[in-house]
Amino acid sequence: MTSSLGTLPAALAGKVVTPDDRRYQALRSTYTTVGSPAAVVRPESPGDVAAALRLARETGLRVAVRSGGHGLSGSGTNDQGLVIDLGAMHRVEVVDRASRLVRVEAGARWAQVAQALAPHGLAISSGDHGNVGVGGIATGGGVGWLVRQYGLTIDNIRAVEVVLPDGTFVRADAENEPELLWVMRGAGAGAGIAVAFEIEAMELSDIGYVQLAAAVDPAGDTLRHWAEVVREAPRELSTAVTLAPRGTSTTAFITAVVASDSPAIIRDAVEPLLRIGDVTAQEAHVAPYTALVPTQHLHANTGQMASATTNGLLTEMTSDAARALVTASTGPRPILVQLRSLGGATHDPDPSATAFAHRHQNTLVIGSAFPPDSRGALAAAWAPIAPHTDGAYVNFESTPDETTFARAYPGPTGTRVTDLWKRYDPDGLLRPRPLNGRRTGTAHRPGTKAPFDPRREK
Repeated sequence: MTSSLGTLPAALAGKVVTPDDRRYQALRSTYTTVGSPAAVVRPESPGDVAAALRLARETGLRVAVRSGGHGLSGSGTNDQGLVIDLGAMHRVEVVDRASRLVRVEAGARWAQVAQALAPHGLAISSGDHGNVGVGGIATGGGVGWLVRQYGLTIDNIRAVEVVLPDGTFVRADAENEPELLWVMRGAGAGAGIAVAFEIEAMELSDIGYVQLAAAVDPAGDTLRHWAEVVREAPRELSTAVTLAPRGTSTTAFITAVVASDSPAIIRDAVEPLLRIGDVTAQEAHVAPYTALVPTQHLHANTGQMASATTNGLLTEMTSDAARALVTASTGPRPILVQLRSLGGATHDPDPSATAFAHRHQNTLVIGSAFPPDSRGALAAAWAPIAPHTDGAYVNFESTPDETTFARAYPGPTGTRVTDLWKRYDPDGLLRPRPLNGRRTGTAHRPGTKAPFDPRREK
């Protein structure tokens, strides 16, 4: 099938995988979506990325960019298009230990990053699974296990190395291309392909890791108490909650992470959670940060977890919002409901500092449903939750569209994002068309209009 791509650039020799290549089966899909791309390019340098973009222009193939493959929208693959898979660009290095500055290539996964930084006593808050790729989360936001202490991943990015759609290689920082730096931190997928980031890490070795299970009442008082505790908690505490239905009742499985190895700090941070309701189980450890994103997470992505996902941000956990969340997890067509604590350091930046403008909300709510009726079930269960939300996070949306864009990038932020996308990618080369949750391989030639997709695959 290589012949249908024409004459390949010399720079891409051995780096283009087509369906007749034994590597193809391992590279065709993401975690959520089985794809059938015409070819997968595995660049090893910014020059290779530029060559891959030239190949896409010459062949008219639609582009999908993949920096890990764990993302929810499936936009890291397509059918009969060209996938640029950054997985071979995964180096991690400490640039300056004194200032905690590290350079991470976009194709690395967070388990690899955590392993590389651990000997230096450093860590980056970076999602909740070791298989998640750096590029997607570091251009969309970055809600991780240490989010209230560290902030979003993008809040700590000091520079981004970008290959623009025309093949130009640019370093964007506060002095050079500050507008590109701004859009790459929160809305980068529509501007260019990030190939590396300079990130300020935090001093961290061991963390407190506590798992709780609490019965949730139908009115959602347990959830309101959880939200109150986290809002008043020290920044060291970040939590994630999964609501699991058990018949007509609900259990909240709570993971609490404390960014400290001090038993006293861990105890003081977690103790108030024991009073949010009927806590039925608890387990506590002091563990290396690498235990949260272990290398055991590094699995192949073969479309094994088809799902439909949406999300919203809550400023307050009102009684009505809490009740809607419980109902969504226990109704006749229940969905998986997850909550992530925000606040703390995520509130520090000015809303205009990055393309992620949501700096007053306290909770990220995620809803997911699974086949056979994932979309219908999700739409029905999410409808009562939606009125309580205030904005959205682009990386937890499986079918991004104009409504998603308006929620993720509200008002002046959306205008600025749109203007910068047009400046850096005037032909829309990096904005694939959503179609029934999949990305088509229909040729999109430069100069034609393609609806945006603000996400890049994680």
